[in-house]
Parts: sequence; structure tokens; C-alpha cells
Amino acid sequence: MEEKKFDAKSIIGFVLIFGILLFMMWQQQPTPEELAEQEKQAQIEADKKAATENKKVLDKTSKVTTAEDYTLGNTNDSLKVEALKSKLGAFAYASTLPSAKNGATSVETEVLDLKFSNKGGFISEVILKEFVDFDSIPIALIQDANEYFNITFPTADNRILNTKDLYFQPTVSKNGDNTVVSMKLKVSESKFLEYRYELKPKEYMIDFSIRSEGLNTVVNSSQEINLDWRLKTHRHDQSITYENRYTRLTYMYDGEKIDKLDQSGEDDEVIEDVRWLSYRQHFFSTILVADKPFGKATIASSDLVQDEEIDTLFTKEFSSKLPLAFNNGEADNKFQLYFGPTDSKTLKQYDYDLEESIPFGWGIFGWINKQLFIPLFAFLSGFLPYGIAIIVMTILIKLMMSFVQYKQFLSQAKMRVLKPELDEIRAKHKDNKMKAQQETMALQNKAGASPLAGCLPGLIQLPVFYALFMFFPTAFDLRQKSFLWADDLSSYDVIAELPFTIPLYGDHVSLFPILAAIAIFFYMKMTTGQQMASQPTQEGMPDMAKMMKYMIYFSPLLMLVFFNQYASGLSLYYFISNLISIGIMLVIKNYILDEDKIHAQIQVNKKKPKKQNKFQKKMAEMMEQAEQQKQAQQKRKK
Repeated sequence: MEEKKFDAKSIIGFVLIFGILLFMMWQQQPTPEELAEQEKQAQIEADKKAATENKKVLDKTSKVTTAEDYTLGNTNDSLKVEALKSKLGAFAYASTLPSAKNGATSVETEVLDLKFSNKGGFISEVILKEFVDFDSIPIALIQDANEYFNITFPTADNRILNTKDLYFQPTVSKNGDNTVVSMKLKVSESKFLEYRYELKPKEYMIDFSIRSEGLNTVVNSSQEINLDWRLKTHRHDQSITYENRYTRLTYMYDGEKIDKLDQSGEDDEVIEDVRWLSYRQHFFSTILVADKPFGKATIASSDLVQDEEIDTLFTKEFSSKLPLAFNNGEADNKFQLYFGPTDSKTLKQYDYDLEESIPFGWGIFGWINKQLFIPLFAFLSGFLPYGIAIIVMTILIKLMMSFVQYKQFLSQAKMRVLKPELDEIRAKHKDNKMKAQQETMALQNKAGASPLAGCLPGLIQLPVFYALFMFFPTAFDLRQKSFLWADDLSSYDVIAELPFTIPLYGDHVSLFPILAAIAIFFYMKMTTGQQMASQPTQEGMPDMAKMMKYMIYFSPLLMLVFFNQYASGLSLYYFISNLISIGIMLVIKNYILDEDKIHAQIQVNKKKPKKQNKFQKKMAEMMEQAEQQKQAQQKRKK
């Protein structure tokens, strides 16, 4: 047998192959990064395996725990229901419903955006979609808990409950084009107290009713049940002080009588036979109208603006306590709720003279506004910019009243012509004042000239001036309408902001009051100067010339300070009005009246027999008696 021997070449081959394998194994060994990733993946797999095992354990445990919780939950729910029944009696049912939470139901129309609160059942937010405030924020009449609407009622089991603390169940439905929101405070599915709201398209007025069904054995209606309605009025205008001046509680009572609480401070009244209550916030109002007048109401108002720099959110707080009617133990009260602009055109669309809540002025002043100025301005602003409409209306009013100015100027001219003769009479009877007064009156009577003839035409203008003073601050159409440098004709214009506040003046400078003050100064300088020249000083009487001289400076100063925070539309009116007055006076003086002709006419009048009227006869008799008494006293002294 042949003996096997290792071939040297074979050995070398094996060594080379072994070396190559070693090299390949070294080349393919993982990097440190790859080793770390492998360790990470191994840890993940281990965690997954552990999690699977834990889930199996937890599933078994959770079945036992859920069963225990279910038992405890039933016990807790039973205890909760019993506690509610102990506290609320039959009304505990409402607190077990899904609606028993602090939610709200949102409903909107073309003009209103409203929220109805589950708790309390009343409206928790009212946004007027078409209007914004001075800061371009939508007008909110009710928001951020500024409203309080609550019925306090006794129950048959001697509890006193408040609707504000109880939960109502909301439902929203349609009645034709109208949206109906029903908020029910339930005792059971068939027994409840309901607030029902019916919203009409494009309407600010909401039909509202408070009714009950099946509560005659639950509610003790033999006692008085009252509705407590309060509102803290939000600030909407640039000047909170100016807005607050026109924020008032107004009401209709005793048939068609209109009255209001005080403008400032605190005020309250007990009134009867109340048809409606208006919580007016200058240009916006919240009004409650009763289908049947409230028999009695307690109302109150308090001013919340003590410091304009600090009190910047609310203007006033209004409150009303109103008795609700129950028939056979069931409530059945129908109302209307108005949330909208304090605009006469809008309010006239509804019944019960709601436009009377706007302060147009009392008596003849209100009549002038409603019958003349409001229709006239509505006509002019229908085709003219609002600032131009004010100017045109001012021109028309001044032309209409120009005859009054003519009478005043004519009277002053007559007195100026007579002044030399009057001075002569006073010099002649300087030691007998009574005699001088008698002859003065006799001369004025014969000449047809009297100081009263100049005063009476001026008095005729007062109703017009005061009516306009009330018209501009309440003219809703002027709100946020710009003219020249004024951004809002219903508020003050600003040409400069002051870094400090001047008492009575404010923290800004308005240009229209400055222009009006300048115009008033020159007008008074012209008219008062003529009056001082025409009216002689009478002994024993106040120095009218001196007083008039002071008025020349005092009146413009009053305009400058007082109107700095008033509506720029009003200041614009006074500026244009006084410019026109100056123009009319210059025309009358230079082209209409001739003092030489007036003097000639006076001489003719003096020759005519002049019959005294009753007032003149009475004055003459009184002066004659006074003269006789004076002479008698002088004789006794001698």
C-alpha cells in the first residue's frame, strides 16, 4: 500500500485559504455603531415582550376593577340624586339631565348673535352684528356676566329656589321663518317652567314668554313671585363720561306716561302699571315690554363712573324687580325683548311708543325735534353727506329765524337813536329817579321803542336752540359718520392728545369747539357792543354794560370748555350758526336798516296819540304810587 505524505504545496494552499477566511471575517465584523444599534433593537424586542406580558396581567385586573367601580358609581349616583332631592325637591330632576352643565346654545339672525345659557335659562350674550364700538369691536349688550335674570319662587315643600342656580334643557326649532329657542326647567318630562324665545329674521325685537305646565302642585303661587332683572351697561363710546350722560333707565307707566330715573348718582322708584322698561346705553337699548302691564315694579339705577381714568368698562347698573302673574297655579307671562339701536326710525316700527325712550326734550322742545328737526335732517342726509347735511340744516334754520334777528336789531337801533333824549331826561331829573323812570317809559312808549322788544324775539329762539341741543347728542344717524377731521360726528373730534387731564376740559383738544368759541366771541362783540351803546345806565340798577362786557368773554370760554367732550356735530352746528348770524347782522345793518329813517319814524310816532296797554297802565300806576309814598316820607322827615 502506498504511504500518504503531505505535499508542501497543499500545506501552503491550506494556509493561504485559512488566512483568506480570517481576513474576510475581520472585514465583515460590525462597527461600534452597528453593535450599538443591535443592542438597541434587542432592548426593544425585550420591552415589547415585557409589555405583552404586562397587558395580559392588566386586562385580568381591569375586569375586576371595572366591576368594583360600577358598584361604587351606582352608589355615588344614588347618593348624588338623594342630595339633589334634599336640596331642590322636585326640581332635582333637571340636574340629572345631560343638559345639567354650564353650556350655552348659540343662535344667530341677520342682525343678532345670541347665546342662551343652560344654567339660568336666559340670554348670556347679545352681539349686534351690524355695529361696532369706538374701538371697532362688535357691540355687546350682554356679555361676560354683566346681566342678571332670575326668578325667585317658593315651592309647595317650603323651599325657596332661584332659576339662576338651576339647569334648563334647550331645544331649537323653526316656526315658519322664525327661530324658536325653548329653555325648559323640568320637574319631569311633562312638567316644567319654560322660557320661550322666538326670533324673527332681520328683527331686533324678540317674542319672549315665561310659562309653566304642571307646576300648580309644585310651586307655591299663593306667595309673590318676582322677576329680578339687572344689567351693567358696557361702555361703547369714545368718552365714557359723555356716554354716561345719556345712559338712563326710562319707563312707561300709568297709561302712556314717560319718566326716567336720575341721570347721575343713585336713584330708585316704586311705580305701578308699568308697560315697558328701557335700559338705554346712549345709542343702544335693552327694552323689556310687557303684554300686560306689571302691577307694581321696584326700579333702581346707580352710576358706576366715579373716575373716567379708572372706571372704563361700565357706565351704569340698572335693576328692576317685577311681579309675575300666575293663573290657577301656572305662569303665563308674555313679553317682548328689544336688543338694538336707540334709533327713532327703528323703534317706531314697534308698538307702545318705544321711541319715547329717546331724550328728545320735554314739552315743546321734544315736539320741535320730532315734528321738525328729525324729519328735516332725515331728508337732507338722504342725499347729502352728514356733515354737509348739518351745515345745510343750520342755514335753513337761521334763515327761518332771521326775522327774529331783524326784530332784535331794529329794537337796538331804536334805542340807540333815542339815547340822547333819554340821557337828557335823566340829567333833567337827576334828583328824582322815579320821575326820570316815568318819563323814560313814556318816551319809549310814544316812540314805539322798548328794551323788551329786543328781549322777546330772543326768547322765541330759546326753544329752537334747546331742541337742537337735545337733537345732536341723540341723533343715531350721526354715529361714526366722519366729516373733515372729525372721525365721529356723534362724539368729540380730536386734533391733539394731551399727556395729562385738565379738570372739566379733558385730555384732548377738539377743534370744532374752538372755532365755535371764536365765532361766538365776534358775534357777541358785535351785538353786545350795540346793546351797551343803545341802553343807558339807570341809577339804582345793575350796571348792565359791565355785565355784558364780561359775557363777551365768559360765553366763548364756556363753549370752549364745556363742548370739548360733546358731540362734534353739535359744535359744528354752533360754529356755522354763529357765522351765519354775523353775516345776517351785517346785511341788516348795512343794507336793510337806515337809522335816519328810524329816527324820522320815531318822531312821527311821538306825535301820534299812544294808547297804553294794561301792563303799561299798571306799571305807570305803580310808579306813581311809589313816587307819592316817597314824597310823603320826605314830608314826615321834615
